[in-house]
Amino acid sequence: MTDYIIVGAGPAGCALAARLSEDPGVKVLLIEAGGRDSHPFFHMPAGFAKMTKGIASWGWSTVPQKHLDGRVLWYTQAKVLGGGSSINAQIYTRGNPSDYDLWAYEHRCAGWSYAEVLPYFKRAEDNQRFIDSYHAAGGPLGVSIPINPLPINEAFIRAGQEYGLPYNADFNGASQEGVGHYQVTVRDARRSSAAAAYLKPLKGKRPNLSIRTDVMVTRILVEKGRAVGVEIAGQGGRSELRCEREVIVSSGAIGSPRLLMLSGIGPAAHLGEVGIEVVHDLPGVGENLQDHLDLYVIAECTGDHTYDNVAKPHRTAWAGLQYLLFKKGPVASTLFETGGFAYADKGARSPDIQFHLGSGSGIEAGVARLRNAGVTLNSAFLQPRSRGTVRLRSADPADHPLIDPNYWSDPYDKAMSLEGLRMAREILRQKALAPFILAERMPGPDKVSEADLSDYACRTCKTDHHPAGTCKMGIDDMAVVTPELKVRGLEGLRVCDSSIMPIVNSSNTNAPTIMIGEKGADLIAGKQPLPAVNFGPQRVFQR
Repeated sequence: MTDYIIVGAGPAGCALAARLSEDPGVKVLLIEAGGRDSHPFFHMPAGFAKMTKGIASWGWSTVPQKHLDGRVLWYTQAKVLGGGSSINAQIYTRGNPSDYDLWAYEHRCAGWSYAEVLPYFKRAEDNQRFIDSYHAAGGPLGVSIPINPLPINEAFIRAGQEYGLPYNADFNGASQEGVGHYQVTVRDARRSSAAAAYLKPLKGKRPNLSIRTDVMVTRILVEKGRAVGVEIAGQGGRSELRCEREVIVSSGAIGSPRLLMLSGIGPAAHLGEVGIEVVHDLPGVGENLQDHLDLYVIAECTGDHTYDNVAKPHRTAWAGLQYLLFKKGPVASTLFETGGFAYADKGARSPDIQFHLGSGSGIEAGVARLRNAGVTLNSAFLQPRSRGTVRLRSADPADHPLIDPNYWSDPYDKAMSLEGLRMAREILRQKALAPFILAERMPGPDKVSEADLSDYACRTCKTDHHPAGTCKMGIDDMAVVTPELKVRGLEGLRVCDSSIMPIVNSSNTNAPTIMIGEKGADLIAGKQPLPAVNFGPQRVFQR
């Protein structure tokens, strides 16, 4: 019989499966509702442009957002081996050290301070450039610097410095603030997803690891207060899979609370409303949803300075040849290769705005594409105070969940988001970018008032695809899991993914979720934690 069943082969699930199966004495079953990552788009860095438009996605959307004039936002959540790491923009950022110190000290999650999680970031990493106090080589996950940034990318870095931001060669190092090149999860011009990094090298080498794709888990089986397996749906109806040790839910910040509630684990009142028998009343399940909301500026270029015109047939053919023969060119680009971190609130604990420079227009779903070549600068507020929920629409596992990020329910988030938008506009107006940019097209130079910018933001904003917090860890009454990731009040059940974050980290979430999988594997296996980093008495993680 299987020892561990892992539900969800996303960034954390892949890391868990690889690490737990290192012990030949245990059997691990990894279950993924989506398919294999066999399509070439999953492995080409520029394939990201296809992903937010529905490929390998659950097809979910938010409920109407009360504070965004009723907008319904497309909410891409991956449904494929590798999860979000197989469809994201491949940006490797960890957040700010203060994020993890808040987890450990304010939210009382012992063992999750920055000094204690940094060794797990490093264990996961095979960094092609940095080996120092913050980085390592030899881990599963390929991390590199973009190999062929465009001249407009370099000009953006200069423009950021003209605006007043420092140059930063490593956003994951001693300081987060500044502008520079992102590190990306790319190795040898191919996406280094969690599936490619952790699972592919094990193919045919781990008889104790089984991977099942295209299998929908509909319920966790609980008997006498203990999780003993899962129920799955297939062509022949529903069947049960059982395990000896633990069920580990790694289905993401939307999928994990959804599965718990479908299993009768969650807020009793809500479960009763949708006709699900309460197995374990746990009020925090599906609460505390946090996400980064993205606003953006789109400018028209003075010439063919970005990748917008690659869609022309002859350009597409040449780009394909460049990639196949030389591993360079548009297809080798992640499309968001430069960016930075800054302060909208000068008194914030750490940078609270993140910029992503997009090498084109209309790269992501729902974002306008210009007729001529354009460039996009995204700005996301990183420390939202708004909290939302994930709820069930019904007891039917086939029904889409009710996703309510509740964006801008706290007015502070709106104020900081609009300030980030203003900052992005000013960066694009700097002298270094003048040879490349003809004019701002969105929101447009005539949009200057608070009302104008608010209206524009409500009409065009999008998720940054960073949901977190819906099965948060802690010791308070609303905590879903303990700092050991055990579901409170049940045996044999853990959650291990971005849903356990008490607060969302201040950046992209892929690298932290892989770290959670790495650390979670040691917790589950009962291993001693990796030694914490000793930065010495002078080290203070603040501005």
